[in-house]
Amino acid sequence: MDEHRKKVLNRLRRIEGQIRGLERMVEREAPCADVLTQLSAATAAMKKTGIVIIQANISRCINEATQYPDTTMDDFQKALSRYIGMS
Repeated sequence: MDEHRKKVLNRLRRIEGQIRGLERMVEREAPCADVLTQLSAATAAMKKTGIVIIQANISRCINEATQYPDTTMDDFQKALSRYIGMS
């Protein structure tokens, strides 16, 4: 496994841990401010992970969008727009 993929998977595992922590917080009725703070951190981590993936793979993503008949550039652009619109 290449180093970049390993780093991304590690990020995703940390995010998974954050989500499990959020579940526990909700189950024990943690204060709303604490839950929202953790939710914000998980959201930011997801956004940052997406940016890392895009930066490392933009050429491959564009090539896939233009080479495969069932995946068009329009599909890639829509997916990217949905991602960017995330906040």
